[in-house]
Amino acid sequence: MPISQRAYIIAEVGVNHNGSLEMAKQLVDAAAEAGADAVKFQTFKAEKLVSRTAPKAEYQTKTTDQNESQLEMLKKLELDEAAHLSLIKYCHEQGIEFLSTPFDLESVDLLAYRFDLPRLKIASSEITNAPLLLNAARSGKPIILSTGMSTLGEVEMALGVLAFGYTKPDVTPSLAAFCQAFCSEEGQRALQERVILLHCTTEYPAPVRDVNLRAMDTLQAAFGLPVGLSDHTSGIAIPIAAVARGAVVIEKHFTLDRDLPGPDHKASLEPEELKAMVRSIREVEEALGSARKYPAGSEFKNMVAARKSLVAARIIEKGELFTEHNLTIKRPGDGISPMLYWEWLGKQAKKNYQADEKVSL
Repeated sequence: MPISQRAYIIAEVGVNHNGSLEMAKQLVDAAAEAGADAVKFQTFKAEKLVSRTAPKAEYQTKTTDQNESQLEMLKKLELDEAAHLSLIKYCHEQGIEFLSTPFDLESVDLLAYRFDLPRLKIASSEITNAPLLLNAARSGKPIILSTGMSTLGEVEMALGVLAFGYTKPDVTPSLAAFCQAFCSEEGQRALQERVILLHCTTEYPAPVRDVNLRAMDTLQAAFGLPVGLSDHTSGIAIPIAAVARGAVVIEKHFTLDRDLPGPDHKASLEPEELKAMVRSIREVEEALGSARKYPAGSEFKNMVAARKSLVAARIIEKGELFTEHNLTIKRPGDGISPMLYWEWLGKQAKKNYQADEKVSL
């Protein structure tokens, strides 16, 4: 599912709007100003996402009220249908694509059918959620699938569900049917046309030592699909490196202010950092160029000044033989190439030369 020749950059709001539509629009503005291709939110009904007894993740207990449950925290961060419609319209006005990640079946339907988004982004947490994966694939939408916390086997299982969903709309789901769909030519073709895998380390912030960017290569080799990175590290170095390694999608959390209350702000970029990341990625893409090795246009003007020629090391009389003692190599490079140095040794000078004078035929 190629998006373009350059990396598709997703500015991940997630729940960093803190439940405020006004803040969400400010984040859209910041993403558009930074030059991101898309700004992404999260779509869920808290009561369909977590049970009343579900504990918070460790990082969430450090950044939110320890006395509230995960359910209570998430209910404050829901965006209703009206808010979604408002944000979709606002993103269109700002010239940036609206994306969102669904976390329940109802939310998949809302994004895929009610809002008719061009693609769906599935979170790492849902890679074992076969019903959600199946529902997403049966919408026919292209899917960007994060693979945090997963093994290659789990990624393959998830791709089997997607392949089945894309190609078998009327067949009863089963593990065997998923496997058959994954192994079929039709299933592989559907995956090639519609799925991008994102390597991810699901920690907030993710330690650099745990990033393992080379796993992008493994995913690409194992499944033959385009790969990218959903990055949770601090700073912008890792997503830039990922693009240099061939990432076609970069997803990065951002916030208006890391000191705001909420679960994800601390592990997010601020607007100026997001802008720097986008700019740096575009510079890296431009620098990658082609695989050919040849002088760049900007280099030609420096060749004469930088390269060297054969010159007289001292005064040389006409008829004298060139030797290692009277022939040397110095700038500029608009004379006889030093590659011919040994061919000139033993030749007879056809004229008088002053010291530092370029020798000539």
